[in-house]
Amino acid sequence: MTTEHYLSDHKDRFLEELLEILRIPSISADPAYKSDVLRCADAVADSLRKAGAQKVQVISTPGYPVVYGERIVDPSLPTVLVYGHYDVQPPDPIDLWTSPPFDPVIRKTDIHPEGAIFARGACDDKGQMFMHVKALEMMVETGEQPLNLKFIVEGEEEVGSDHLDDFLSDHRELLTADLVLVSDTGIIANDTPSITTGLRGLSYVEVKVTGPNRDLHSGLYGGAAPNPINVLCEMIASMKDDQQRITIPGFYDKVVELSVEERAAMAEAPFSEEEYKASIGIGGCEGEPDYTPPERMSIRPTLDVNGVWGGYMGEGAKTVIASEAYAKISMRLVPDQDPDEITALFKSHFESIAPESCKVEVTIMHGAHPAVTPVDHPGYRAAAAAMEQTFGRVPVPFRGGGSIPIVTSFERILGLKTVLMGFGLDSDAIHSPDEHYGLFNYFKGIETIPLFHEHFARLHGA
Repeated sequence: MTTEHYLSDHKDRFLEELLEILRIPSISADPAYKSDVLRCADAVADSLRKAGAQKVQVISTPGYPVVYGERIVDPSLPTVLVYGHYDVQPPDPIDLWTSPPFDPVIRKTDIHPEGAIFARGACDDKGQMFMHVKALEMMVETGEQPLNLKFIVEGEEEVGSDHLDDFLSDHRELLTADLVLVSDTGIIANDTPSITTGLRGLSYVEVKVTGPNRDLHSGLYGGAAPNPINVLCEMIASMKDDQQRITIPGFYDKVVELSVEERAAMAEAPFSEEEYKASIGIGGCEGEPDYTPPERMSIRPTLDVNGVWGGYMGEGAKTVIASEAYAKISMRLVPDQDPDEITALFKSHFESIAPESCKVEVTIMHGAHPAVTPVDHPGYRAAAAAMEQTFGRVPVPFRGGGSIPIVTSFERILGLKTVLMGFGLDSDAIHSPDEHYGLFNYFKGIETIPLFHEHFARLHGA
């Protein structure tokens, strides 16, 4: 039996097993869900064992554990290290979900007429991680595993992978491989396959502005006492100019500008600005005028406020000048920006623009380096060949706008390049209410992954 026939015979079970994993609220950011995160790690380990992985372990870290498994068929063959994560983002705001976030349902949509799985983690990353587990099962059961496989599935990706670097350093020998394969990215469209060749880095901070020593009556004190919320808004607004360029001194010093040829190649990917605006319900795009919207979302750095709060936020009115105001701010970075340098530049600048009436604090949350995989790398070529077989057309190389911190760690610590062969869509609402993952995409991934391993083994002369 071929892997294709095996998939056809076991589709219903493959789907139900994923739904069971999605029912576990493995929210790594909220300590209240610690037991669920640990339960999910055990569930992933069990699924690897059932799929045929050997030496499966749930390895402790100072945070949440890493699930490891392997299937070695011949030490002389190349080895691919598969990475994924079992933790998920908080589902808030709950009231914007059409159905409960941890009670997965399948609904048809305009983009997914065959149906999509609606649940937190459906696309990011349980659904995509689980494709590799089921692909392993297919290869084991059909005797078509062409190389060695190792798996690491972590539980802290959504909170910065703080303990992964130490894990990689401590387990270098265990993780010896030729390449890392990750499906935590997406494709342009179901009829336009693509492979992510680059990711933006990240600098994430929280800022606090403190004014008076207590909340004040806005009538008695307003007009003389500083208002930290007003000050914070003014400081944030000053961090971009009228051309939407970030005003932090030195912010762009190390940004690598793509050549005309590279930008032209990127432009081959289909993109409709009107469809993009309609898809997220906006009247117009923002950003640097010298770059197209796809370029602004991939090869240009950004600064965004992810949350802002302070003062009275209850029902009705309360005329108060708050003592404190807060904001969470993320900066997406591109080659060759260094997250530590950018964070230091942000901190210095933010402190320098604070008025004397208030004091500011900058708390560093986490960061990640940008990453690029060349299109002539054997791993990219294997992914392109596999996707061409299953999609019927050559995939487009694509720079992603998101960040996967572990990708640069794999290269820095293990010396391994990463192939980002994901199957999600931008419209799948990851990190948002009603996150979902198309059945087409889930099964297409399971179909494609064994072919990737076949082509990678061939390119290595195996």
